[in-house]
Amino acid sequence: MSDLLADATAELYEADPDEFTARRAELAAAAREAGQADAAKGIAALRKPTRSAWLLNTLIRAHPEVPARLAELAAELREGGDGARIRELTLARGRLVDELARQAFEVLEADPPASVREDVTGTLGAAIADPDVAAGLAAGTLIRAVRWAGFGEIPLTPGPAPAAKAQPRAPMPPPKPKMTERELSHLTNIAELAAEAERDLEATVRGLETELEQARERLAQARRDSYRAEQRRKKAEDEFGRRGE
Repeated sequence: MSDLLADATAELYEADPDEFTARRAELAAAAREAGQADAAKGIAALRKPTRSAWLLNTLIRAHPEVPARLAELAAELREGGDGARIRELTLARGRLVDELARQAFEVLEADPPASVREDVTGTLGAAIADPDVAAGLAAGTLIRAVRWAGFGEIPLTPGPAPAAKAQPRAPMPPPKPKMTERELSHLTNIAELAAEAERDLEATVRGLETELEQARERLAQARRDSYRAEQRRKKAEDEFGRRGE
């Protein structure tokens, strides 16, 4: 099972997203025919990536050293330093993101739209800032881009700043009321229902895709049958005409 699923995953996330749905159905069907029901179920559950995510998956699979380069710069950013060092690392971050984005866009025949460019560069920046994003990127199976607002959560350590005069503290805002157990339970139920609805919708879409493919096959067969019937009719008319002579 694991080999079939792993092979299918690699193929699907490397292929053009426009081919994803049809190919997923073919691979799942092949796994079922091979008696690998669990692999077929896993393949059918794979989600189609956006074009931005596909570009990033293709980049990672073509250049497996990319995650290590991102991780190395992320570690340097976390170590921080004085102001000059931070400026140097910030410039290095921009250069690395631009370089990797250009490599990702090499598979395209034309320049990417601005939204795709922003998604790709934003995800690369997020991978430097967030280890969880970096791990998802390294797997080469992203399904959507990730945005990051900045490096506010990364602990940089600049040099000591000049002492400033103490300022009066602003009054603390009143504490927010804690969520009751009933409210928390209600929100949890809503989240579970939403997740279930999403799974049901995906299953429905996959079922409709299968039905559409079957309908196309029946239509093609009907056209072949119609063509053969027309040929037999013409042949019969020709034979009848010759007998009349």
